[in-house]
Amino acid sequence: MTVSSQEFRDAMARLGAAVNVVTTDGAAGRAGFTASAVCSVTDDPPTLLVCLNRRSRGNALFKANGVLCVNTLASGCSELSDAFAGKGGLDTDGRFAMARWSRLATGAPVLDGDAVVAFDCRITEVLEKGTHSVLFAEIEAIRHGSPGGALIWYGRGYHPVGHAVGAA
Repeated sequence: MTVSSQEFRDAMARLGAAVNVVTTDGAAGRAGFTASAVCSVTDDPPTLLVCLNRRSRGNALFKANGVLCVNTLASGCSELSDAFAGKGGLDTDGRFAMARWSRLATGAPVLDGDAVVAFDCRITEVLEKGTHSVLFAEIEAIRHGSPGGALIWYGRGYHPVGHAVGAA
């Protein structure tokens, strides 16, 4: 049985996922993109997996810089997500101007105030699979954001969900 690309995409629309803005900065330059293809790999050492389209302009920048930050968006951040997904025609500077940023251990931009959590990482391995680069990233620092709901992508749209763990 063969599964078509469209059938796969339709099925994946039924798999809810956190919405993240993934950023990098370094000698190669600053870049960022919106991703729902982010997951934990292991807690020893703490490692995330991030999928990035191989044709994206930022692909080479992420690999050259060797660092990234996964910023998991708060529930009210759909405009920021859309901007980093390339909607609205903003260039890189325009996208980053939409929010406040700081740095932790690696120098990758960390979202201030609009992330429920941020994972500051160093890329340790890259696997090329089909249309995407799979980035394995060891976490060097974590910043917990303010309590509140997160933003998920489900059914080809944004939805707010729950409250942060430990929220009153």
